[in-house]
This record gives sequence, structure tokens and C-alpha cells, in this order.
Amino acid sequence: MKPFDPIESLANVRHEFGEHGGVNLSVEQSTTFTVMHPETMPDIFHGDTGPKQGCYLYGRHFNPTVHVLGRQLAAMEGTEAAYCTASGMGAISALIQHLCDHGDHIVSSHTVYGGTFALFKNMLPKNNNVHTTFVNLQNLAEVEAAFTDRTKVLYVEAMSNPTLEVADIPALAEIAHRHGAQLVVDNTFTPLIMAPARMGADVVVHSLTKFVGGASDVIAGAICGTEDLIAGLMDVNHGTLMLYGPTMDPRVAFNLSLRIPHLGIRVTEHSRRALTFAERLEARGVKVIYPGLPSHSGHALLDRLRHPEFGFGGLFGVDLGTMERANRFMDLLQNRDRFGFIAVSLGYFETLLSCSAGSTSSELDPEAQVEAGISQGLVRISIGYTGSLEQRWAQFADALDVLEKEEAQLTH
Repeated sequence: MKPFDPIESLANVRHEFGEHGGVNLSVEQSTTFTVMHPETMPDIFHGDTGPKQGCYLYGRHFNPTVHVLGRQLAAMEGTEAAYCTASGMGAISALIQHLCDHGDHIVSSHTVYGGTFALFKNMLPKNNNVHTTFVNLQNLAEVEAAFTDRTKVLYVEAMSNPTLEVADIPALAEIAHRHGAQLVVDNTFTPLIMAPARMGADVVVHSLTKFVGGASDVIAGAICGTEDLIAGLMDVNHGTLMLYGPTMDPRVAFNLSLRIPHLGIRVTEHSRRALTFAERLEARGVKVIYPGLPSHSGHALLDRLRHPEFGFGGLFGVDLGTMERANRFMDLLQNRDRFGFIAVSLGYFETLLSCSAGSTSSELDPEAQVEAGISQGLVRISIGYTGSLEQRWAQFADALDVLEKEEAQLTH
């Protein structure tokens, strides 16, 4: 069987003309859509006809521009279908509440994005009586032991935020399916690098705000899965996407569609710079976390699962031990050396720096942070690609030198 090639799959989908023959898709800005015959409208409401037949109802249901972007993302992930939302959390929240009924159970990695953790730990138990058991994904026996007869979802991140642990997706899929549950994988950190659906995942979610968007200018999300899943999410009576309404604006969908063709180039360069920085930091004796390093516990696994041409990802972590040291280091990088910005998010063309324990993982209480392996001094670095690599490395090395000199002076 020919290996799945996400770039080739994407190219095939994109080789279509716009509505008026343009090389890009058209932007359909209408909120509501005309039917040619009145008998068609009940069929759309009942789900008997829809975008496949060229029939649209209302912008909160399906929009042609957003639908095309969904087809492109489905091609990239190797799924039957996809649909896009106004945010990554909108995608995750709607999906989980579609898959889980009152009283159901979730097994989740204990190292996930803080917003996801808060959804599972706080909101779902309170509002839906859906409870989550958080586990160490690196211990497959612990994962399996957490399942109950009400477990509907095993939720993981392909590469965890912010510890960069690698999920053994094929093994996790086997466990989930053995218990009649669905494996949901957040692939935000590793677009193109990983193809979870081709490894057994049932659903793939994205925050398109990050690497896919690439410019930190739009908030967006996506759900990639079967045609039946997407149809269920858009059902007018029961669909959580339809009824909660986390609708993506068609202008956002159009903008994102123009960025997908060069996603591979961007991801490759993010990865190249991250690996170079990680290798140099490790040689310098700095505690660095990056799955592209042979010393990383997930290196061999990621090397086996990834598409090699896109590298090992554009994020790495530097563990400086304490939040005080982390904050001083970030201050030097941004305000002295003009290296990147102290800001949350990732996948931007400039470097973004954050101390995870006090920002994107702050929803985890101190005990949960310890269990997840999140150090108080862990600086998550989403490496950009502006400037030359050597220019950026000189700035980074300078901040390290200043930090070490300051600390040496304090000890004398």
C-alpha cells in the first residue's frame, strides 16, 4: 500500500477552480441560501441533502467557503471529512459533548493544554456529569486500567503541551477500540508531521490559530473525522456544532486556505531551527526538551511515526528550574536581545516565549502540574523563522551568557 502523503493529498483537493474560474476559491459571504425548489428545503433540514449535492441552508449550518477549507484539512489529515470552527476550544468542546452523554467517562492524558484540562476537570463534571480520569500516556497499563464501561473517549495530544511527550497513537488506538471507545487526537503541535487518523485515531482536532494559520491573526479550529461524524455535529436537532454555533467566518476560511499550500515549507523551517537550537543547547549543558534529540524519551517513537521531511516540530522547552530564572531569561530575550516575544500561543513566524506553569498550564493546580511533569521554570519556545538562524542563535546565546554572569556575581 502506498504511504499516505499529506502534501500530495492536499494538492489533489486544491486543484480546483473558484466559482468564476479563479485560481483561489471564492468567498461566499451570505448568511442564508436560496433553494431552487421549495421541496428541497425539508430535505436539507432532515439531513437528506446538503453540500455534497450543492445545497446549503444557513451560515451556521454549512457555508461553501468553510466547507472547502474543511475538505482541504480532511485531505491533509487523511479523513473522510472535516469542518472548521471559530476556535480550537470550540472544536474540542462541541466534539466531546457530541461524543459523551450524561454520566459518560473520558480517559485523558494528564498533560494537555490548560483550556482542555479545565473543560475536562471543571466544566464537564459540573454541567454534564461527564468525568475524566487523567493518566500518564507513557504508561500504557495505566491508560488501560483507567477505562470503565462508561468510557467513550480516550483524548490525547499527538505531542503534549508543554512537555513535548509523544503519544504512541497506534497503541492507544488499540486500547481505545478494545474498550469500545473513540480515540481523539489533538494534532495542533504536529500538522503534516503526524497523521493520527492513518494510525488509528477516530477524530483529529486542531487549533488552526497556531501553525496552520501561521500569522497569529485569526482564531480558528477544526474537527476531522468520518462523514457521519461531521453530519451528526451539524444535525439541526442534535448537532453540537449546529446548536452551539461556534461558526467560522468565511473570510477567515478563505485566508486560511491561502496559507495551507506553504504550510509544509513553514513547518520544515520551524523544525530545522528548533533542532539546531536544541542540539546547541544540549551541547552547552542546558536542560533542553526536544523530541528531535536522541536523548529525548520519545525520539525513537516520533521518528517511527512522523513524516520525515517535516522534521520533529517547531517547539522546544528550556527548563531553568525556577519561575524567577525563567522570567529573567525571557525578559533578557525580549527586551535586551530583541529575540521573540513573551506571549502565549505558537506557530507564529516570530518566536513566542512563555513560562507554561504560569500561563497556558496555569489551569492545572500545583499537584497536577507536578504529575504532568511541568516544571516551574519550563520555558516553552515556539521558534520563528524571521532573521537568519545564526543571528537568532547569537541573540539567544547572549541572553544565556548574561543570565549566567548575573548569577555568578550573586554567588561571590
